[in-house]
Parts: sequence; C-alpha cells; structure tokens
Amino acid sequence: MAEEYVPNYRVEDYQELKEGQATILFPKNNEVFYNPVQQFNRDMSIAAIKTWHDTTNEAKMLRFNKSANPNKAAPSTKFTILEALAASGLRSVRYAKEIEDIDFILTNDLLADAVESIKRNAHFNGISQKLVRANQGDAVAVMYAHRDKDAFDVVDLDPYGTAAPFIDGAIQAVKKGGLICVTCTDLAVLASHNHPEACFAKYGGNPLKAEFCHELALRLVINSLQQTANRHKRYIEPLLSCSIDFYVRIFVRVHDKPILVKNVASQTGIVYHCRYCGTFAAQPFGTVEPGKSGTLKYHVSAATAAERTCAQCESKLEIGGPCWLGPLHNKDFVQRMYNAVSSASSSMYGTQPRMKGMLKVILEELDDVPFHYSHPELCSAVRASCPPLTKVNSALLNAGYRVSGSHTQHGSIKTDAPPQVVWDVMRSLVKEMGRSPKVVEGSPADKLLAKPIATEISFSQHKDANPESRRIKLVRYQMNPEKNWGPKARHSGAPKTKNADAKRKQQDRSHAPEDSLAASVPEAAADSESATELDTVSNNVKKLRTE
Repeated sequence: MAEEYVPNYRVEDYQELKEGQATILFPKNNEVFYNPVQQFNRDMSIAAIKTWHDTTNEAKMLRFNKSANPNKAAPSTKFTILEALAASGLRSVRYAKEIEDIDFILTNDLLADAVESIKRNAHFNGISQKLVRANQGDAVAVMYAHRDKDAFDVVDLDPYGTAAPFIDGAIQAVKKGGLICVTCTDLAVLASHNHPEACFAKYGGNPLKAEFCHELALRLVINSLQQTANRHKRYIEPLLSCSIDFYVRIFVRVHDKPILVKNVASQTGIVYHCRYCGTFAAQPFGTVEPGKSGTLKYHVSAATAAERTCAQCESKLEIGGPCWLGPLHNKDFVQRMYNAVSSASSSMYGTQPRMKGMLKVILEELDDVPFHYSHPELCSAVRASCPPLTKVNSALLNAGYRVSGSHTQHGSIKTDAPPQVVWDVMRSLVKEMGRSPKVVEGSPADKLLAKPIATEISFSQHKDANPESRRIKLVRYQMNPEKNWGPKARHSGAPKTKNADAKRKQQDRSHAPEDSLAASVPEAAADSESATELDTVSNNVKKLRTE
C-alpha cells in the first residue's frame, strides 16, 4: 500500500492561527489568505451541517424502521462533502475535526499553491489524506464529473464574489436530500442600484435600492438556485438564509420531487416599491388552489398593482425581481440549530453569542411575509421624529396584525398589515406629535398626511411589541467587527501566466471594481431603538431621498 504524501514545510516559515479546533499555517505577510471576520461564516456552516446531518439521519431511520424487509441493512450515517473553492483549506480542516461521521471531504482549488496549502494544513492538524482529499481542478468541471452516483451529500460554495457560475454544477453534484451551502459577496450588485444589468445577468432579477435590499439580495440568490434546480426537475428548500456583514450565506436542501416544482410559480414573483415612502407590494406569478379529488389547480396570477404611481404618496413605483417570495427559512431546522448552538460549550464556536442572536431574530421573523419597512424611513417620509420602535409595533399589534423585525436590518418592521394601515399608524403618530413645518404643501409627505385615517389606532404598550431576543439582550445586530473590515483582496499567489489568468476568469474569482462593497454596506448600528439614534438614521434616509 502506497504511503501518504508528506508535504515539505518548516513551521517557522509560517504564522500559526487557531480557529475552532483547527490550527492552520498561513504565509507570513499574506493577509489575504485569512479573513478573521469570516469565522462567523464557518461557525454557522458547521452548526448548519451538523443540524442537517441529524435531521437527515432521523428521516433515514424513520424510513428504515417502517420497512417490512427484515434483511434490509440499516442506513449508513457517513456522508461526503465537496468544498469546491477551498483556498487555504481552513474550512475543510475545521469540518474534518469538528463534524462527526464524515466519510471524506474533497477539498478543491484551481491553484497549485492553494492545493499545497490544503495538504500542509491537513498534515499539520493530523488529518489523513483519505479524510481531506486535496484536489486541483476547475470547480465547475469537478462538480460535473461527480454527477449521478458519485454525487456528494454536501456541496459548499464560498467563492470570492458571485457564486452564479457554480450554481448549475452544484445542483447536479449533490445527492437527493443533500445540502448546498452558498456564499455571495457581491452585494454591490445584489443590494443596490449600482449595476442592475450585472445583477440581472448573474441572478436573473433586478435589485432595488430599498430598505429591504439585503432581504431582496437573499431572495434573488434563492430564485437563481430554484430556477436552476427546476430545470433538472429538482426543488430547493431554503433551510436558513442569512444576510451577514458584506455577504449572504444560504443553506438549502435539494429534493427530487417534480410535484414541488409545480408550486414554484406561486412562490416566485416581482415586488413593486416606492422610492420615496418605501411602500411595497409583492406580486407572485402564479396561484395554486384545490381541485377535484384532492388535486391541485395552477393558474396565472391576476395583476394587483397595475398603477405606475404609489397609492400612498403618488411617487413613482419601481420593480424588483423576479425573486423568491416563499419562506427564507425552515423554522424547525433553525430551532434545532439554535438549541444546539445554545447548549454547546463556549469553546466550540468562537462567535457563539452572535450566532445565538442572529438565529433567535430569524426565529422571530414572520416567515410568510416577504420584505419589510424601516422605522426610520417611515418617520422620515412624514418628517416626524422617531418614537421608540415598540410604540409603532404596539399600534400594529393592537390593530390586529402581526409584526416582527428582520435579521437583515436594524429597526426593521415586517408585518402583514396592508400599507393603508401602516400609514394610518404614521398619520396617527403625526397627529399626536404635531405636523412638522418641514412638510411642504403638495409634497409626497403632504400627500401621505392628507389621506384620512381609516383604522382605529392605539399606541398603548402591547406585550409582544418588544421581542424576546431584545429582552434577553442577545447580540442581535453585530457592530463592525474590526477596522477596515470586509472582504480581503483575492489571493495573489497564482502563477503570473496568461493561462493562469484565463483559468482565474473562468472560475469567476476575480471581479471588476463594480464588486466593491463601499456603496452597499452601511455601518451596523448598535442594538438600540432610542429616538436619538434612529433620528440619525432617519436624517441619512432623507439625504438619500434628495440625491
């Protein structure tokens, strides 16, 4: 039997860095090889894969126990992982050391020096080459080569920039019931008006410069995953969709159920958005209703927002999408993941407090209401000072509607109340506080306030207005983790040859300046709904509106 290859290296030539149970060696004076801000991404990924593994094994055993065949063997608990764009191999090393029942991890990268780093770090951590299998290859070619019987249980895509070129390969390279983990860092494309043509080309939908732009970014990526899966008679189920710092991270389960594909038209659509006041309306492409004998009937939706102007302030409407309008998360999955993270030792996840906070806010989100309002934007539209967020929440709850926040934005209001009721709350607030002299006659703010209040509004404190995640003081909205935080520059260790540059472009890991995030990622505010802080945000909204 051939002996394992032992990489040749001197530890003193490298800097040791510990994350989780892994200690990696990365080149001195090469800051792009490791980004500490991404530890949260890796911690969340480990917890998500563990939760998926537990739920998958339970489903397998349930089917096995129902089997009437006494000679049927118990299902294996082992599973395989593909890390298609591995770089240093840190993620794979952590997976190998911190997740049980892994058969093997195929750890792939295009560049020879990255593959050597993978081998070096696996060896330094005492991991066999049978468990972490370093591979040099084009990520798309590797995924297409592992379709059908050689497919993986988990496919992890963590590219520099967009994951768009790799989505079709990932959909085909994952097994039935498998997990795909996707990162996209190009939020300047996904969450702004900077490059709508690039967003449409990559993801098949238009972005919006709206308060819910980061939620729309998640829905655009999910729609791209869903449409790609549907072409192969597969259906993706979002388990957990996170807007984090300068990127989105999405975990989806892949089903081989053509019947579910038929429902996608009713879960996909566009969103009409008013640039001035933030009023929005989601329009699905299809509807589903019960038919005869337990069957379902599918129809094309009737238009519900044919007007070109906002019904509230008479400003122009803009269109975002097509995008996913269904649930962003599987709440049972998120609850299990939250319980597991909460019960884990503090040494298991270095970002445990933030993990608990984000998962708890996600659990509180209304999962059947796409998009949200912004508390500062609502107040800015009528030129009013921001009261405590709980006051607005109480008014909506007292009117008989549901309300929650969104993990994608501080000060967000996600509610099933129609726009008329939301603005009745704001009109009642202005009536109580007094109209601002800044409201000019004939302006959109004046038109908003001129409409009669048709809803009985009460601002008395409601018991559910303050969410549990805030009451128990979880880390809900992370402040900037470090100075000059954000995506590092891409690794520059590639051979400077024309061939290597062509391969880099093929992998889509090098992006033009349009992928800079300076235009789309604001500084995160501290988790406080005080009127002073929200007034500051409100003033910023006003400045944006006058641009």
